[in-house]
Amino acid sequence: MAINDVVGSGVYLLPATAAAMLGSASVWAVIIAGFAVSLLVLCFAEASSHFDQPGGAYLYTREAFGHFVGFEVGWMTWLARVAVLASLANGLVQAAAYFWPLVGHGWRRATIMCVMVVLLAWINRRGVKAGARTSVALVIAKMLPLLFFIAVGAWFVDSTRLVVHAAPARSALAQAALLLIFAYGGFENTPAAAGEYRNPRRDVPFALLMTIFCVTLIYSSVQAVALGTLPELATSSSPLAAAAARFSGHWAAVLVSVGALLSILGLASNVTLSGPRYLLALAADGYGPRWLARLHPLYHTPANAIALQTAVVLVLALSGSFVLLAMLSVIARIATYIGTAAAVPILRRRMGLRADAVRLPLGPTIPIIALALSVTLLASATRSQLLLAAGALIAGGIVFACRRSVACAAAS
Repeated sequence: MAINDVVGSGVYLLPATAAAMLGSASVWAVIIAGFAVSLLVLCFAEASSHFDQPGGAYLYTREAFGHFVGFEVGWMTWLARVAVLASLANGLVQAAAYFWPLVGHGWRRATIMCVMVVLLAWINRRGVKAGARTSVALVIAKMLPLLFFIAVGAWFVDSTRLVVHAAPARSALAQAALLLIFAYGGFENTPAAAGEYRNPRRDVPFALLMTIFCVTLIYSSVQAVALGTLPELATSSSPLAAAAARFSGHWAAVLVSVGALLSILGLASNVTLSGPRYLLALAADGYGPRWLARLHPLYHTPANAIALQTAVVLVLALSGSFVLLAMLSVIARIATYIGTAAAVPILRRRMGLRADAVRLPLGPTIPIIALALSVTLLASATRSQLLLAAGALIAGGIVFACRRSVACAAAS
């Protein structure tokens, strides 16, 4: 599931962008970015090992900094999940149009988006195990074209194209670093459904750490094969399909294109699973109607939260108004990183030492470096993204204040 959250359709576009910015140094840049992201992953691994409840970063920041900070992180994270799922529904239509151009317009477009969103919601309503099995099936299906690309393409790589002759420009290096680090994003959603995992304190940290290792290996291998087999990589609009066609013919390009389609479905499946768990955690703490916190009597899933998220996603996807919310996903992800990295030393003191808890070495050094990295990412956000995020935070603050006022009035 964690690999499914990270390896999305972006892997099919990343090689061209990275090559345009860094040239032959892009392979090493992918590896270095994986190491940088591993610092963030380590923070999530330690934080998640203290809990077996759902909520992810919302839970960590709430326990470390109080209800207001935790609510804002949970609020922003859920908005980002909704925006991502709506954008994936539109992305699925665009990917399907490669095989059937008519689906990109009118009722066919709406039908494909509705079927995807509703079908995934129905699967996840039937249990986290059903949702997890769907994610596993999709991640295997979407990884096979990538593994084919790596295994076959490696025999056709021109190694001279991988030699780094000069260091990239500093400006290009800074832009590429941000792009590559965001390409590894998504791992933070894995702890969201921790309350429904069999042994989350043990398995979530393991899944996070293994994911970053596997994804770094996949990303760097894909980058090396694409760079070594496609001379015009930096200017290609479909780099992996073009490279596959170069060394194995048109059928290989079709296979890779199918992989991109499956990547969208796989990531959408994970978002459908994780998003409602944020709503469940918020509602369980009093931020929202009680029915959102109810579990299905048979499947023990947040069926009401799944239904609400599905309805919101469909409205946004069909209207196209998800674009503004999609801008929030960048800031929401950074807020999740900052909150979790800052929470680790505090949780370490409050939770004490337990035999089954992850304990990072070097004291607070890793969380501090991860926090500095997250703040650097925040500084790269555009003015419009920051203004939109500020508006969302203010709206969340109003919801929080109203809820607290109601609670206080009821108590008095």
